[in-house]
Amino acid sequence: MSAPHLLTLVGRTPVTYVEAPLPYRHGGFWAKVECAGPGGMKARSAVAMLTAARARGELTPGAPVVESTSGTLGIGLAFAGQALGHPVHLVVDRELEPSMRALLGAYGARLEIVDAPDPVGGWQRARLDRLAAVRAGMPGSWWPNQYHNPDNAHGYAGLADEVAGQVDEVDVLVCSVGTGGHSAGVARALRRHWPHLRLVGVDTVGSTVFGQPARPRLMRGLGSSIHPGNVDHSAFDEVHWVGPAEAVESCRRLARYAFVTGGWSTGATARVAAWVARTEPGSRVLAIFPDGPHRYLGTIYDDGWCARHGLLGPTRGHPVEIGHPWSVEVTRWSRCRTVLDPLRSTPRTPAERSEVAA
Repeated sequence: MSAPHLLTLVGRTPVTYVEAPLPYRHGGFWAKVECAGPGGMKARSAVAMLTAARARGELTPGAPVVESTSGTLGIGLAFAGQALGHPVHLVVDRELEPSMRALLGAYGARLEIVDAPDPVGGWQRARLDRLAAVRAGMPGSWWPNQYHNPDNAHGYAGLADEVAGQVDEVDVLVCSVGTGGHSAGVARALRRHWPHLRLVGVDTVGSTVFGQPARPRLMRGLGSSIHPGNVDHSAFDEVHWVGPAEAVESCRRLARYAFVTGGWSTGATARVAAWVARTEPGSRVLAIFPDGPHRYLGTIYDDGWCARHGLLGPTRGHPVEIGHPWSVEVTRWSRCRTVLDPLRSTPRTPAERSEVAA
């Protein structure tokens, strides 16, 4: 059973102007509020991936869709599955919030839950290994492969067109980076409107996307323990790695002073966008807020949970700057203006790393 009329709900999300101190006052920036769309931001990419696969004959009518997710794409796939008539099977892990499990189930998605992380690749690798096993027992199923599927990025061209009609001009675009889909798709399309646009990526400490070592990560929804093929490293002008305490503080300040807030990706992105607005007076800054707060009521917005993880209290209001993306392992908010693809660049020797760090 399909419901193609649901596709009319994708997109047309609002923008808002943010002046909340994060943690200091700044010149203000625009934020694209993607949680305002049914299915969230990743409904855009989910619909794009399924539609393109159907057009190519890779996804046959009524065939099951199987994917690994930390949660947000799962909502988008559940939306796309209902609209286009495909059952959705999601491989998640035990760290996925109970509220998100319940919501995905309510939307009709079938969940396969992984109980232990991979010793090297963490939850992400463990989910992908389970996904392969699930697909082996499900002939005719289709895997979107969000990390490497170019249709993921293509799905965000509409978001960029909306932005171009909502704000006069943008000098700096600030995007969180996980699969790399929305940063690549939005930047590519917006540069057709504003060729001078600078792209600032927001990653999390412990993520390997930009060449840092993979470590266990508290923050979900951005960062990666693998190297997603959709990340367009050449498109970025700089990258910031944000820690969980800084993201929590920013989410709570957004809620208190701007009302529009969200989860880890939104808090981290807002933190960096505010810093850019403060340090580059006159620049027109746009941030993409990927999600809303409801999934995080038991974590980011729960005092007890945050206290247990040492995430309460003031944080520093500026990043540490490093000269090379793998000159030093970052453990708190850090910035680097050299952006390289770690799979196509040679890491420096220990002596070279010491020289850069000095």
